[in-house]
Amino acid sequence: MKKSSLAIGGGVALSSLSFSKSVFASGTDQIKVGLVGCGGRGTGAAVQALKAGANIKLVAMADVFKEQLDKSYTHIMAMEEIKGQVEVPEKNKFVGFDGYLKVIQESDVVLLATPPGFRPAHFEASVDAGKHVFMEKPLACDGPGLRKVLATGKKATQKNLKVVVGLQNRYDPGYTQMVEQIKEGKIGEILSSTCYYMKGSYKVVPRSSVNSELAFQIKNWHFFNWLWGAAPAGLQIHNTDIVHWAKGAYPVSAQGMGGRAVLDGPDTGEVFDHFYIEYLYADGTTMHSQIRVMDNTWNKNGTFFIGSKGTANVNKGIKDLSGNKIWKYRDKENLNPYQIEHDKLFEAIVNDTPINDTEFGAKSSLAAIMGRMACHSGQVVTWEDCLNSEVKLSPDNMDWDTTAPILPDENGIYPVPKPGISKVY
Repeated sequence: MKKSSLAIGGGVALSSLSFSKSVFASGTDQIKVGLVGCGGRGTGAAVQALKAGANIKLVAMADVFKEQLDKSYTHIMAMEEIKGQVEVPEKNKFVGFDGYLKVIQESDVVLLATPPGFRPAHFEASVDAGKHVFMEKPLACDGPGLRKVLATGKKATQKNLKVVVGLQNRYDPGYTQMVEQIKEGKIGEILSSTCYYMKGSYKVVPRSSVNSELAFQIKNWHFFNWLWGAAPAGLQIHNTDIVHWAKGAYPVSAQGMGGRAVLDGPDTGEVFDHFYIEYLYADGTTMHSQIRVMDNTWNKNGTFFIGSKGTANVNKGIKDLSGNKIWKYRDKENLNPYQIEHDKLFEAIVNDTPINDTEFGAKSSLAAIMGRMACHSGQVVTWEDCLNSEVKLSPDNMDWDTTAPILPDENGIYPVPKPGISKVY
């Protein structure tokens, strides 16, 4: 089936290139890749990086937990298609908080997939060392981290380094076509949008399986704001980023509400399990964000637009105000956006073409964190409030002797933000 030419991410074109090993089919120079953060997403990113070209080699890995690194390595080596590209000797398996520095030294391209609380420092070190970067979203959990990421992104451009952010919907042909249609005016002016991210809850890794409070929190990073940025950043960012992309703008403020309806008792961290956020754009339009992370509840995911001439959603298509369908994504090849983003990164490296997703990745992260701050405080929080905040949730340097940034009481209960009382910016 013929593929159409589509604008992807920051202006890279999706052509008739077959998204497999063809990116480097004619190349001979080895590209050395290092993985920092060996969880499920990091392991997936490593696999996709290796599938982008036969001369790409995984040469180093790092994680703070040895068992996680070993599990990731075993999984990758079990894949016949790519195991020959894995060249990670024991001396290049780094365990500890400083492992990322050692991976950077060994690599041409660094894959950053730890919990996002570590992302600003890891990104800065990678760019300072002159390495290309793939990094997962969100890009930070607080204002100081976001400012560091934005500054590092500018430095990456100055150094001609390639950076891709794991907001994979920007690389999805279906989303790309839909956004193009919206920008061409198929639904008229965007009047409002609603984003949903409603899913089941995360399971707590038992405290008995770790030997310190810090290890417990890192194992259970979805339950701690300093590690995750909370659900607006860790989950809903995929959907809200589509709205920012389609509008070509970011919200100027946010207000909302949230809390803990099912998270209760010891060892459940301090994140909210539900949010409603109303974002306001400078043109007076609003985006509504509904998030719920609870078992046995109705699930829904996606971005839904209402325009002056119609509606749009990537799965339901674009319809006029009478309900007539005027566009639907129908490419049956089902190209994997997780793979496309890596193909595009390595294609840019080989051809020395520009690609740097840092700005939209950081700004979408900022919007998400702004929404979380609004719900935690019960106040209207502006873009400037968030960007200029001096509240630092995530420490810069850590080791196993570092005291965790938030501590439970004697009953294992963590302090939870209280709207109207907590000032979180």
